[in-house]
Amino acid sequence: MPENSTLLTEYGWNATLSNIFGALDSPGVVAGRVIRVDRGQCDVAVAAGTVRTLSGSNSLCTGDWVTVANATSETETPTVTSIFPRSSSIVRSSASGKSEGHILAANVDTVVITTAADGDVDLGRIERLLALTWESGATPVVALTKSDAAHNIFTLLTEVSAIAPGATVLAVSAETGEGMDVLDAVLDGTVAILGPSGAGKSTLANALLAGRGRLETGSVLETGSVLETGRVRTGDGKGRHTTVTRELIPFSGGRTLIDTPGLRGVGMWNAGEGIDKTFPEIEEFVSSCRFSDCAHHSEPGCAVLGALERGDIDERRLRSYRKLQRENAWNAARGDARLQAERAREVKALSRRIKDHYRGRRQ
Repeated sequence: MPENSTLLTEYGWNATLSNIFGALDSPGVVAGRVIRVDRGQCDVAVAAGTVRTLSGSNSLCTGDWVTVANATSETETPTVTSIFPRSSSIVRSSASGKSEGHILAANVDTVVITTAADGDVDLGRIERLLALTWESGATPVVALTKSDAAHNIFTLLTEVSAIAPGATVLAVSAETGEGMDVLDAVLDGTVAILGPSGAGKSTLANALLAGRGRLETGSVLETGSVLETGRVRTGDGKGRHTTVTRELIPFSGGRTLIDTPGLRGVGMWNAGEGIDKTFPEIEEFVSSCRFSDCAHHSEPGCAVLGALERGDIDERRLRSYRKLQRENAWNAARGDARLQAERAREVKALSRRIKDHYRGRRQ
């Protein structure tokens, strides 16, 4: 473990990471964790404190464990030189048109999927985020926020629990403290909070960071909220983006928390296993279909359609399952096509450079 590693321990440093770092043959670098990425630069927590570094990689994201060169230099710019293997990564399809997915956060152990209980609860969005979480390797927890303002919280708990097998589903209120002790108890390791704008993510994060009376004397959290919060619009009930970057913050019990900007779009990216885990009652029948490539629409011998007719699976769930499967397959095909195109462009560019090189030698 690095010397004076108390700060790194607060950010999740452990024996496994220490062994990885010890096996590196990279003199002159130190270990650190990315706590914020911003326009080609990032803030990294190292044993000596927090340093502003050049990212060194477009794939770098909040939560990554990295090595940093010149971390304490007064003359050289600190630079990220390598990224540790990730234990998990939350990935959605990229809106930029690139052929790779967009990583939201790395090395996450628990994902809190938030939805406001005082408005319309979108079950399809929750299923989408569950698939994303299961695929990442993290453990999902669904939090129905603003439960103190909900008129039918027990009905909502029943409905959401039915579509989230294997996940903990809780009704919580950061305003009154309802359910916060239970939520705090089920969170482990690095915790990421996901959900749309207006779901109360930052308010929930502030309540968790404040520790409900467990603050130590002199803590920065004693002065009030750490993360900015905002009210939803009165016209349509939608939230404003008060969180604009992903930031990693230590909190009680040696855990860390990542608050994320509101997600408008959550596209599937290589999420086949995550979709299967989100819809286990449907996957149970898939292997019994007559055809291995059955789309579960009108094919003869489809066990899924038979289960639907018997009432063993819900029609809305089946529609959601089909939608996510189609989207996942489409994004995979699009990614393959774009990757091939990118490689073709690279080959052409290399050929041009070779031709220019030999043309110059002949002159």
